[in-house]
Amino acid sequence: MSRLLTSMMPVLRGVIERRVLVNYRVDPSVAAGLLPAPFRPQLVAGRAVAGVCLIRLAKLRPKGLPPWLGLRFENAALRIAAEWDIDGVTHSGVYVFGRCTASPLAALAGGRILPGVQRRAAFVASESGRSIRVSYRGDDGTALRVEGETTSDWPEDSVFASPAEASAFFAAGSLGYSWNERRGEFEGMELCVPEWRATPLAVHELAASYFDDERRFPPGSIAFDHALAMRDIEHEWRISRPIADAAIAGTRHGAVHSHVN
Repeated sequence: MSRLLTSMMPVLRGVIERRVLVNYRVDPSVAAGLLPAPFRPQLVAGRAVAGVCLIRLAKLRPKGLPPWLGLRFENAALRIAAEWDIDGVTHSGVYVFGRCTASPLAALAGGRILPGVQRRAAFVASESGRSIRVSYRGDDGTALRVEGETTSDWPEDSVFASPAEASAFFAAGSLGYSWNERRGEFEGMELCVPEWRATPLAVHELAASYFDDERRFPPGSIAFDHALAMRDIEHEWRISRPIADAAIAGTRHGAVHSHVN
């Protein structure tokens, strides 16, 4: 994607109706082996932080258009907190291993009109009071199921000392990059939330094919850390400049990105 084309793309605006962040703590050496250059794990208390973002977007449309023209759909992203250096400056955010969506339009646009290749998936979600239940099965073979309820409690074994600390970490790491095979570059999107509000989610049931795979995460290298929930939040998506250095983009790419299921 040329920088000129990136600068012409619109800012997208909408509402996060519901967002669940399910996070794991991961052995740093295992996490490093999953990341292509120039990315490396961003560590918290000596552990990498990986997980999945389950998000239902509403009224999503180019900035300036009325809300009634916006789209409403479910998305999921498998990701890991990461750092990278560009021109001697260290940046932080997330590296996205894979995305899936319930929207045919989002799947068509992702990696073509907008950054971020997206595969189709079937989602089932329900919410009632404090309870949240979300599951999906993607065309790429990935599947996830999580059920829980919002709470004021916080896991004692979390790498974060408090929900406020965890919330601040993810608010600061809102820039995500993912690989686009077609363009041979890492594409970036930034989630901008003026009023970041996240609540702990006590998880009662969790199954995630990507993170449960012992070929990817050997026994003892990964553990559930915590989950956060967000609801009814205005937001924008802003496109960031791609990382397009062919020599960097090709490093370890084949071993890292060939399979997400």
